[in-house]
Amino acid sequence: MTQWSTCTPHLKVILIGNSGVGKSSFMTRFVDHRFTNLYRATIGVDFLTKEITIDKRSAILQIWDTAGTERFHSLGTTLYRGAHCCLLVFDVTSSISFDALEVWKKEFLVQACPSDPSAFPFIVLGNKIDLDYREVSPNKAQQWCSEIGAEYFECSAKEDIGVDATFHSAARAALQFVTSSILYNQD
Repeated sequence: MTQWSTCTPHLKVILIGNSGVGKSSFMTRFVDHRFTNLYRATIGVDFLTKEITIDKRSAILQIWDTAGTERFHSLGTTLYRGAHCCLLVFDVTSSISFDALEVWKKEFLVQACPSDPSAFPFIVLGNKIDLDYREVSPNKAQQWCSEIGAEYFECSAKEDIGVDATFHSAARAALQFVTSSILYNQD
């Protein structure tokens, strides 16, 4: 930790999941405090930063929003390397988007090559809870998260529900991952 005592840590957080689950809306709601109903597919990657305070300490979140379509999967290695936390995002009204999370997680680990894959922090985010209809129950999502050792948040980018809590948890997990990596590498 002495390495960061004079500077603010930059924490790389990746959002991945199927197209249309609300990754861009979620990131924009957190950073710019706004939401739009107009859908615009991410082409390749989008990137925003925000300085936040985690446990009385400043950190800069580098938030990478990735395209959820197959044609951009080859960008994964470049985008995922150096990540400190990964948000696996699905739409609670789409069981297909939830079922795809296992593949997204495996692909992330293959392409990011974290030094200790079993210790890498994942956070699962069920978005669009503001909609009346849902295909994925909170219990089903929570059970899968328990199996993979991930935290679970139910959110709505549209209604600004759970957005800040999710990103603060991701930042805390990322900082803990970085700290443990530094300590591990000193041994």
